[in-house]
Amino acid sequence: MAAHEVQLELLLGCQVVANDGTPVGRIEEICAEERNGELVVTEYLLGAYAVFERLSASLVARATLNLLHLRSGYRVPWDMLDLADVRRPRLICSLSELKMLQVSA
Repeated sequence: MAAHEVQLELLLGCQVVANDGTPVGRIEEICAEERNGELVVTEYLLGAYAVFERLSASLVARATLNLLHLRSGYRVPWDMLDLADVRRPRLICSLSELKMLQVSA
């Protein structure tokens, strides 16, 4: 897959689906690092835990997520997300290949 530019604001909040069309979670955070003077996306954070990762509210997050019974979230490497249609991002791997997000104490 050739590298291309995407307007990141279009991705935030988009529902990501698995290959079978099952919803996986919304893109809540996009991680990037600087390489040769450019920012390069390294991973996408999906789901409820990703919201709290963005807010850096780990203690409050754990209590809130437990109260609401929300324990999902995934780290998706940049190359495991098909962005051919930025309004409908799709995983190009199985859920078992992804790392789960965890709120640290």
